[in-house]
Amino acid sequence: MNNNEEVLSIVFKISDEIEYEVDKEGIVTILEKQDHKVQSFFRKLKFKIPMYKKVTLDAYSSYVFLQIDGKKTVKEIGENLELKYGQESHPLYERLLLFLNHIEVNCNYIEKLSI
Repeated sequence: MNNNEEVLSIVFKISDEIEYEVDKEGIVTILEKQDHKVQSFFRKLKFKIPMYKKVTLDAYSSYVFLQIDGKKTVKEIGENLELKYGQESHPLYERLLLFLNHIEVNCNYIEKLSI
């Protein structure tokens, strides 16, 4: 990435592999499937291992996550975030990009569509 304009023009989409729920307050809970071979083996031995690990996002993260639709750029998501949260969202793009990078690289919840 050479400049800020390139970074702000990135578009993300939610990964097809991810399942999630949204409650009536707009809070997102990510359901991570627990289907490792070891987990399956212990399930057969009647150990109580849940099929999903649930990760509940806070209101701020949930709002950002629900903005990711495969059409909005990082800049548009940031603008919507500032409209909703105002000064509370600052430093806006530093926080937003850090969060997006984390859920893309570490969690694999989202995928980059364009640069």
